[in-house]
Amino acid sequence: MKNERGFSLIEVIIAIALLGMISVAFFGALSTASKATITGDERATAESLARSQMEYVKNAPYQVGGFIYEIPPNPPATQPPPWDTTYITLGSDYIGYSAKVNSVPLNSPDPDDGIQEVTVTIYHQDKLVVTLEGYKAQR
Repeated sequence: MKNERGFSLIEVIIAIALLGMISVAFFGALSTASKATITGDERATAESLARSQMEYVKNAPYQVGGFIYEIPPNPPATQPPPWDTTYITLGSDYIGYSAKVNSVPLNSPDPDDGIQEVTVTIYHQDKLVVTLEGYKAQR
């Protein structure tokens, strides 16, 4: 029995400590990658929403003096009638997202000269995600 060799207590403790440090580093990297994926998905969704709202504004009839509208973060329990264009919903793909759209004449204090600056701001759970700016001309 004297010739049998095994691991000493110190060797086992060092091995467990090394394994613990490697595990902490691995799970920290995994957590960071997960957060980056979620943030990237949130930003891509917000950019898509901002572009669609910008296109909606550019295709809408020109309103002298500009306009402002907001889209709430959650769809209503009951859909408004189809002829009611005062209430815009985002649909089930954008639950938690809200939008603020602002269209003002380019030279704001001056009279409307046919060009408006359009700003679309997208929020996700009340946190600013993306702002998109563009222009609308009277045709």
